[in-house]
Amino acid sequence: MSSVVALDRLLDTRRVWRGQAVVPPSASQPTGHAALDAALPGGGWPDAALSEILSAAIGIGELRLLWPTLARLTASAERVVLVDPPHIPYPHAWLAAGVDLRHLSIVRATGRDALWAAEQCLRSGCCGAVLCWPKQADDRALRRLQVAAETGQTLAFAYRPLQEAANPSPAALRLAVDAREVRVLKCRGGLAPARPIATAALASGGGH
Repeated sequence: MSSVVALDRLLDTRRVWRGQAVVPPSASQPTGHAALDAALPGGGWPDAALSEILSAAIGIGELRLLWPTLARLTASAERVVLVDPPHIPYPHAWLAAGVDLRHLSIVRATGRDALWAAEQCLRSGCCGAVLCWPKQADDRALRRLQVAAETGQTLAFAYRPLQEAANPSPAALRLAVDAREVRVLKCRGGLAPARPIATAALASGGGH
């Protein structure tokens, strides 16, 4: 005759392995690209978090990933801040993408000052999204941006060179972008899809 043993007692004596609970995807905001939303566990950009966009080069259309989101935010009168962009945004292209320039701000700063400015904008809670192009950002600096995004409940995007993919990052989402495809390298709440997304499958638009 088998005896009944309390589960708690088995767990306490470590005779039963306790599996990790499955963490559901966090809240997200749609990217505006159906193919990308379908590939991400939360169905969009992780909300109140840092997303890294690792680009093979500047000007290959990497901004089109964000234009639908920025258009949606500025249409709701939410502030979008660009911290030290590599080029002056071309107004006609941004207007054609649906971005309301009245709610777009540009901060000029360099080095650590740019990282500080991005962090302060994120923490303020007054922005819908903050975009930055950090030239030198270690794990500690990226973690500060991640915490600031959580504190201010703001979308944070960091554009960085593709070679940074070899280094670990605290970002909730990492995308690798080149002229032909977008690859999900890391995504919070699930496994990164094995297959890349062709840029042709994304919404039209590009450039600065």
